[in-house]
Amino acid sequence: MPIEDRTARLTILIDPRKKAVFEQLCAEEDVTPSQMVRRLIREYIERKRGVPWRPDDPHGSGIPAAKPPRRPRG
Repeated sequence: MPIEDRTARLTILIDPRKKAVFEQLCAEEDVTPSQMVRRLIREYIERKRGVPWRPDDPHGSGIPAAKPPRRPRG
């Protein structure tokens, strides 16, 4: 999978005990917490959108832009 541009920052507040457990679990999987958060966000997007994430998609969603609704004739 291609590496995505990482230009946005997401700052969250989390309980220190939960953070410590999360960091330990990430270390056990040999991934950084940032890598895991990116993975979790990508999986969430894919689950909600129902299509695989494609970083090269100009719409960022994996779904083509919605067409405007048709106006009824008559």
